[in-house]
Order: sequence, then C-alpha cells, then structure tokens
Amino acid sequence: MPFLGSSRRSMSTNNPTIANLQRAVAIAEKIQELESQLASILGSPAQPTVAKARQATTKSVRGRKRTMSPEARARIAAAQKARWAKVKGGKTPAAAPNIEKKAAAKPKAKRNVSPEARAKMAAAAKRRWAKVK
Repeated sequence: MPFLGSSRRSMSTNNPTIANLQRAVAIAEKIQELESQLASILGSPAQPTVAKARQATTKSVRGRKRTMSPEARARIAAAQKARWAKVKGGKTPAAAPNIEKKAAAKPKAKRNVSPEARAKMAAAAKRRWAKVK
C-alpha cells in the first residue's frame, strides 16, 4: 500500500486506472459492511451516505410545484392585513373572513386593450427602439 501523503499521481481523478477503481469498490463495500454493523449495534438504520443522499434529491422531488388552498390563502391574507392595521394604527379587520363567499365569488373579467390603444403602444415602442438603434 503506497504512502497516502505521497505526491504520486496514481489516484488522479481525471483518468482513474482499473486498479484504482477496484480499490474504490472495495472501500465502498467495507463502508457498507461497517454501516450495517453499526445499524445492528445501535438498533437503527445507519445514516445514508453522501451518494445516497444525492440520489434521493432528484429534480423530480425538488421541482415539484406547491399549491395552497384558497382557505389557507385567505387566512394568510387576513393575518397580514391585521399586522398592517396594527402597524398603521387602524382598525383590525375581521379575523376570519367568510371563506365560502370568497371561494364562490366569480373572478374579475379580463380587461382587453382596444386596437387603437394597441396601435399607439406599438408606435411608441417602435420610436423607442429607433432611438436606441
């Protein structure tokens, strides 16, 4: 076994040799064996290794979009309004708004821009880009 502190480049990460790979596999097997022994002694599963933790944290788990119920959003909004009212010295709004009424309310109609207004905005944008170029 070579001295670990030596400056030999046999353990280069850029180009590992077959011997180094076999050695790495043997070390990994020893680690697994020691973890299982530790688990049998302590009576609980051993801590996962770094590689296992990285595999568990995949994009599918991290990229998941969280959603909130309308009731929860209403509670949070009411609490924030109460905090602002307290800071501003105004009256505190009702603690729990009528959630069913808010959930059943129709969403606002989508507002459209008239063709004349859209033409004005397009002309203004063209003038701005002409100045830049």
